[in-house]
Amino acid sequence: MERLPRIGITVGDPAGIGPEIALKAADDHRVRDVCEVTLYGPATPEALEGYPAGRLSALAGRAAYDAIVEAVEDARAGRIDAVATAPVNKEAFALAGLPWKGHTDLLAALTESPRGVMMFYSEPLRVVLATVHVALGDVPRLLTGDLLRETIILTAQELPRFGYPSPRIAVAALNPHAGEHGLMGEEDDLVLAPAIDRCKAEGIDVTGPVPGDTVFLRASRGEFDAVIAAYHDQGLIPVKLLAFGTSVNVTLGLPIIRTSVDHGTAFDIAGQDRADASSMVEAVLLAARLARTRRHAGAASS
Repeated sequence: MERLPRIGITVGDPAGIGPEIALKAADDHRVRDVCEVTLYGPATPEALEGYPAGRLSALAGRAAYDAIVEAVEDARAGRIDAVATAPVNKEAFALAGLPWKGHTDLLAALTESPRGVMMFYSEPLRVVLATVHVALGDVPRLLTGDLLRETIILTAQELPRFGYPSPRIAVAALNPHAGEHGLMGEEDDLVLAPAIDRCKAEGIDVTGPVPGDTVFLRASRGEFDAVIAAYHDQGLIPVKLLAFGTSVNVTLGLPIIRTSVDHGTAFDIAGQDRADASSMVEAVLLAARLARTRRHAGAASS
């Protein structure tokens, strides 16, 4: 009998809802049916005594970091098959003196990966973020042709393991109406379009820049398998509108499998046994599915 995938769940910031949803997910029958779970970080009432619920602290930020480091080490060593993470708090990371703004850049550093790319996976919509946690005013400077091309290539390479063997990708325009030929910004014509054309010439099925006010609707109706968004809120608003609580944050470009929830630490309801663990459950289920896919692909190639 094939062994079940081993999934590590990190509890995230122990002052948030992470420990609660991690425990709920680990105890969910859908999770127990498809994988074995190991928890990383403080989760029991005794272990959480030093982390007051809903209170921002350097101690909590460091605990969240330590749990991630341990889980990643186990994943790289093959002791677990994938990592599913509960949310961390960026301010707590900063208070702890940690330079990373969240999981994505931290995981890239821990796995020595050139770049981690954030994708939100759900049944109605798959969205990849070209830029992530940066000020909106910095996006035009950071969204270079090379960055976009790398993001398109990585998305095309990774989507087959999610069940899209010949992925159709759309790139959302940066400016309204894709700039209207320079009337509302030149970035779409001068930066995005050339990068997209290069990827087309390399055999990737990619369309764009497509105006942001229609591209997600077209994707949700099945015209595209994934959309690359120019910036954080452009991509996250449609995902959370259509699939909040069931979408899963996946890091592309890592040597390990990592999934996560689609929400934050929710300090306002921490410690009240009110947190909905739906996204955590979905994150673990997707991690188990990806682990099985990787195992079967490895067996087929050997």
